[in-house]
Amino acid sequence: MEQLQALIIASPIVAMLILCIVYALGDTIGTLTKAWIPSVFVVAVLFLLGYWTFFPKDIVTLAGFGAPLGGTLAIMICITHMGTSISLNELKKQWKIIVVCLAGLAGMVAACMIICPIFVDFNYIVSGLPPLTGGIVAATMMQEAAQNLGLEKAAVLAICMYVCQGFAGYPLTAVMLKREGRNLLKDYRSGKVKKVAKAGEIDEVNGKFAVEEKKKKKLFPEIPNKYYSTAVSLTTIMIVALLSNLISTWTGTFMGVYAINQAVIALVLGIAATELGFLRPNVLKENGCFNFLMFVLMMYVFGGLNSATPELLLEILGPLVFIIVVGVAGMCVCSFIVGKILKVSPYMAIATSLTALYGFPPNYVLTDEASKALAENDDEKEYLMDNMLPQMIVGGFVTVTITSVIIASIFIPLLRA
Repeated sequence: MEQLQALIIASPIVAMLILCIVYALGDTIGTLTKAWIPSVFVVAVLFLLGYWTFFPKDIVTLAGFGAPLGGTLAIMICITHMGTSISLNELKKQWKIIVVCLAGLAGMVAACMIICPIFVDFNYIVSGLPPLTGGIVAATMMQEAAQNLGLEKAAVLAICMYVCQGFAGYPLTAVMLKREGRNLLKDYRSGKVKKVAKAGEIDEVNGKFAVEEKKKKKLFPEIPNKYYSTAVSLTTIMIVALLSNLISTWTGTFMGVYAINQAVIALVLGIAATELGFLRPNVLKENGCFNFLMFVLMMYVFGGLNSATPELLLEILGPLVFIIVVGVAGMCVCSFIVGKILKVSPYMAIATSLTALYGFPPNYVLTDEASKALAENDDEKEYLMDNMLPQMIVGGFVTVTITSVIIASIFIPLLRA
């Protein structure tokens, strides 16, 4: 073990190779199990086993993915990209689902903030809630904030929450979707309803809305493709990221208040810049950089597990489970109530809110699996997908992509050193 560790320390190529192998194993197992065993869970377990055996504590830095690349830069680039993948028209159509999901998140936060402080350390609640309401960006934000304050256990809990939250969401969502599917098929088979818009309107590969809207005039003229290189597209992203950083600094310096988190501003500016034509839709997907930057960000996040000893994990296991149980219960109750008010199916209301626990691609996989299990032919499966998939995609997009980042920015100053 010592010889292998020395080899890793001596060669960044070896460190990079090992990280690639770990990530590849996670991807493979996630694909084989159709996301029932999430790739992030596999990667996290392999990182822990590595740190407990032969990984150097700074293996991520040795591979070149430490700060600032793995932290600030990757976050700002990816969050700006998220803004470019939003279709405002599709969000308008699904406004009821958006309200239901927001209500679910409000219920989750309220339940945890009211009940959990009685039994759980406040820093655990603050660091764990944003990852529970969303995805990797929120987890990274809370991990970094906790580490900066020397809150080692809270930082580890933020990562563990991101890794484990899906196991609460998968079975509950599967049950809700099957209940909803049975009701839909009952009306479909009786001839009471007809097919709706095709599920093909959703970009199933990228998990985002397909950008096939009629081209409208933009403030910024489109750069011809022959000049729109990877470097040019990254330049446009970094201009937006820099502007977000400057505005964030300005809100804290000149307004006399706590600075608005630059990631939140980057998300808003990403949406605005896309609408104005300065950024292209799904810009990182188009220039081929998205998967690599996500790899960098994931490695940086899991690098934070280097302080997660078996003793520390046992200590945070109880708070982790308790926060998940209370949060999910609060989410289900509030989304159910608001769904009733807006005349949204209670099963669909709960299922779309639960997308906060896993996002894409599990929301697509779970919908597809439920449709295949219930349908007796291709037409029935298509009908179920057409009705359930757009709502599930919107749910995951609103919770994981947008709201969790805002919640994380609000919770960061609540951490207590």
